[in-house]
Amino acid sequence: MSKNLVVYFSHDKENYVAGKIVKLDIGNTKVVAKKIQSIIGGDTFEILPLHEYPFEYHRCTEVAKKELENNERPKILNIVSHFEDYDNIFIGYPNWWSTMPMCMWTFLESYDFKSKHIYPFCTHEGSGLGQSVADIKKLCPQSIIHDALAIRGSQVVNSDDAIKKWLEEVL
Repeated sequence: MSKNLVVYFSHDKENYVAGKIVKLDIGNTKVVAKKIQSIIGGDTFEILPLHEYPFEYHRCTEVAKKELENNERPKILNIVSHFEDYDNIFIGYPNWWSTMPMCMWTFLESYDFKSKHIYPFCTHEGSGLGQSVADIKKLCPQSIIHDALAIRGSQVVNSDDAIKKWLEEVL
């Protein structure tokens, strides 16, 4: 029997949603991650960067852009215990600058994904998956990467049907 792990990074501060900057109590990616976990079961793991991203949306995007331009690997506070026990890894992140936040790169380079099934999902506000899936393929060349899911941040609350449909297609 396959063992599932839903890994995600989510920004629960100011976000760009439906044309406005709003404060989120729960980050969009976390909402989707919890919905996925409630359907498939398994464990969840929230990536916690050593240094939190800024609260203010514009400041956060500046930091994210700088990290990407400098190819940085922000440190992560927590680790996945017994990562080798998991077969299916659902990887969730917001789309920042057409890819994943750099803390996701740190995570993907920190574990052995050989022969693991990866199911990427992202939240965005119009930019879709960007080049994130191609980046995952580069970082995890010996894994099996399945079709990804992209959900607009403004639609995460009502995304149950889209998530179920995606899971039916990829599992």
